[in-house]
Amino acid sequence: MSATLFIIIATVLASIYAFGSGRMFERLKFNAFAIREHRQIHRFFTYGLLHVDYMHLLVNMIVLFSFGRNVEHMFSAHFGNAGSLFFLLLYLVGLVGSVIPGYFKHSKDPYYNAVGASGAVSAVLFASILVYPQGSIMFIFFPVPIPAFIFGILYLVYSAYMAKRGSDNVGHDVHFWGAIVGVLFTTLLDPGFVSRFIHYVF
Repeated sequence: MSATLFIIIATVLASIYAFGSGRMFERLKFNAFAIREHRQIHRFFTYGLLHVDYMHLLVNMIVLFSFGRNVEHMFSAHFGNAGSLFFLLLYLVGLVGSVIPGYFKHSKDPYYNAVGASGAVSAVLFASILVYPQGSIMFIFFPVPIPAFIFGILYLVYSAYMAKRGSDNVGHDVHFWGAIVGVLFTTLLDPGFVSRFIHYVF
């Protein structure tokens, strides 16, 4: 079983179970105050297993399935048997790294909570853009291929802008930092990915 499929199955099962278990949801969601005051470090990881509803879960898992397979395949082709392990590390580092800024920002606020795999999925998405810049992205409502690297730039600008506005209930800051973590992690694995990306784009 691929690491991508394993993550999807684990996340779907945990999310569906948590939909009917308020107690599990409360114990696993990201809450910076609980982490700071009660040392509940597990919340840095377990919040990614939870989702607000089925649509939230479905969107994240579709994006992860679409781009995760590409990244895992590229990592395996590049690093051999360690490829799947590096992909798992990418996902976990994206999960934690994307909420670190939120932890420092909300560590004294007991009412701030976050759930969802969006940060980790964003890390995988941007790792895919870095290792496969010649790819393209299409949306159902806009069925025109957008070059992956152009989408990446627009996505970062949009996420930063919306995070600053803070006018909705979406974790745009998590999306932004997840993207940054994905690029940094992949670059640290092999700076050659950056060289090839620059060569293709320019």
